[in-house]
Amino acid sequence: MNKTKAAVLVETGKPLVLTEIGIPDLKDGQVLVEISYSGVCHTQILEVRGYRGEDKYLPHCLGHEGSGVVKKIGKGVTKVKPGDKVILSWMKGEGNDVPGTVYDWNGKTVNSGAITTFSNLSIISENRLTVIDDSVSTKQAALLGCAVATGLGSVFNVAKPKKGNSIAVFGTGGIGLFAINAAQIQGCSPVIAVDINDEKLELAKKMGATHTINSKNTDAVEEIKKICPGGLDYSIESSGVPKVMVQAISSLRNQGGTAVIIGNAKHGEMIELDPKEFNMGKRVLGTWGGDNVPQRDFPKYISLLKEKKLKLDLLISKEYSLDDINQAIDDLESGKTIRPLIKLN
Repeated sequence: MNKTKAAVLVETGKPLVLTEIGIPDLKDGQVLVEISYSGVCHTQILEVRGYRGEDKYLPHCLGHEGSGVVKKIGKGVTKVKPGDKVILSWMKGEGNDVPGTVYDWNGKTVNSGAITTFSNLSIISENRLTVIDDSVSTKQAALLGCAVATGLGSVFNVAKPKKGNSIAVFGTGGIGLFAINAAQIQGCSPVIAVDINDEKLELAKKMGATHTINSKNTDAVEEIKKICPGGLDYSIESSGVPKVMVQAISSLRNQGGTAVIIGNAKHGEMIELDPKEFNMGKRVLGTWGGDNVPQRDFPKYISLLKEKKLKLDLLISKEYSLDDINQAIDDLESGKTIRPLIKLN
């Protein structure tokens, strides 16, 4: 049995375990991918720290955005072929939808979802793959499967602002920064970035923010009302903090202001909201990863990258090895790194 090095979550609240696991034969509709790069998302922080509640699938593999090269395909796979460069994404596209894989760990089982990326080799469901051409590097492609797609999609597919509409993005991590990028592309004005980290806010300016607010010691809603006295046309929340979700709603204009909530709160956390916000005609929209359809939207995002409208390289700053995966997670959680990239091959 062939093996691969992988970072495995054995116990929540503990570091990932670096080990070798055995790769089973491919099921129909599955694809073996050599992972080039993997992004690290706040979802992995929630999983590793145990913030999502009870984890019934331990031990298991992690990672849901990345890039790589197809090594082998199972029966019935027609979307990709060996040698193809691909984006890996948790978002379902065309192709076979195959449940997770069970790997062997010295006689014990390691569970896996339809996509995992914290390993040198990974078995992926066909519908989580999108072929890219050689003009897009695997380094750039690694973030297209979640951070880029969710941020851009929250604006293009969900909020759908028009040129000149006002917008604020609460939380300027990877997803929030790409939402700012999308707002700039869409011609929104003003584009306001809200965070508690000055370094992230400086980067938000480079991504297209016209105004920044550090909400650590100020009331973000009051500051926004100074910039937009009637309130915002749109707000995007990507912090995952319940009180910030409320701020995103409170900062909207009456009769039509729309908030899009992206952020994942910790298990058990709730928001407390004055029902009057709805009586005033405000709207709150949820989104499943920016409501993307990979075969429809990913080519658009690649085109924006080629046209140099998508400021992807600003977020690609620090690479980690798989051996340093726990440090990458710590750095993401502390804000030292906005979107860590794990180089695997």
